[in-house]
Amino acid sequence: MAIVRKFDTKLAEGDMTSMIDMVFQLIIFFMVLINFSQEDQNEKIKLPSSELAKPAEAPLENPIVLNLDFSGSVYLGSETTSVEGLRPLLQVEADALKAKGLAAKDANIIIRAHQNTPGGKVQDLIKKCQEVGYEKFALRALEDRR
Repeated sequence: MAIVRKFDTKLAEGDMTSMIDMVFQLIIFFMVLINFSQEDQNEKIKLPSSELAKPAEAPLENPIVLNLDFSGSVYLGSETTSVEGLRPLLQVEADALKAKGLAAKDANIIIRAHQNTPGGKVQDLIKKCQEVGYEKFALRALEDRR
């Protein structure tokens, strides 16, 4: 008597399409996330180290990041200017805040100055920001973990 098989014994193969799709979505998500976090940083700026520097406890509201190199050039987004020529760019930022129903005093100016930048240039930068109406400032430094 012959044994008759009622089912096919082929190997079961899983459909990998949904897993591959999910992996691509995660890769794209992390690429976008990394681009946003690197947007405010300038590779020309080498921050000073400080034992007192602490990571921010919470993100600042309405941040405006100014990168100041040792020669006195200021980088605001993709724009580059001197400290003396910064006022029009700061006014554009203040106008953008006003369109949101906020004032310049509601913004937080984050200053990332190169470690070789003289302190006087940082003070000049702060004065220029105050002329436009900005009141809140944060200085960035690397945490010295000795």
